[in-house]
Amino acid sequence: MSSESAQAGLDSGMVLPRHVAIIMDGNGRWAKKRLLNRVMGHEKGADTVRTVVRTCRELGISVLTLYAFSTENWQRPPAEVNALMALLKRFLNSEEAELKARNIRLGVIGQRHRLPGDVNSVIDRVQAATAANSGLLLNLALSYGGRAEITEMVQAIATKAAQGQLDPARIDAQTVADHLYTRGIPDPDLLIRTSGEMRISNFLLWQLAYTEIFVTPTLWPDFTAEEFIRILQDFSQRDRRFGGVDPPNNG
Repeated sequence: MSSESAQAGLDSGMVLPRHVAIIMDGNGRWAKKRLLNRVMGHEKGADTVRTVVRTCRELGISVLTLYAFSTENWQRPPAEVNALMALLKRFLNSEEAELKARNIRLGVIGQRHRLPGDVNSVIDRVQAATAANSGLLLNLALSYGGRAEITEMVQAIATKAAQGQLDPARIDAQTVADHLYTRGIPDPDLLIRTSGEMRISNFLLWQLAYTEIFVTPTLWPDFTAEEFIRILQDFSQRDRRFGGVDPPNNG
């Protein structure tokens, strides 16, 4: 989808989310339906990642966070985990030039110390190469778990309090946000989950407090730019009150 076609799919004056988060689900089922190896489903899913990243950049969305590998995914068969790590390396190597050319910055959230050293080396290189970019932030959640993130946040704040660097009475929501992996990044406005599963699967548990959620039955490898545009149109029509009420003259 070109920039012109992406823009053409939008209504004039449509309100876009600043931050879109996506649980990319269904690669394995996509492969199983076609009697293929699960890894081939992940490879096809990588093509969808490219499509969505390009669409977000063309539309001017500021942040795209993709749930790429969870802390629970380490429990998968070693062969599949190794294949996913190899696919991640290939994806980053193949996309580095485009990220630099298209002003996209790479971010990573999660327990990076659990990733293989060669994967971390590629991440470090691509992050350094794109650090000065000011457009879309492509945020990959790798070895990520919401409960692990919150646990680490509590430990960090407790340590500062015990050392006298932080007054417990002054801890507030901003203090918490400043100690999460996503510090400095706005909370997601829109969460999309593919494959029809009705759960958030330990993803951004703090950050999703007021996020609009859209679940589609489409398996991730079949997710298209056109469906993404339709979801953005749906988002634009939602009434976000953040726990408040409409002004009296609006009923």
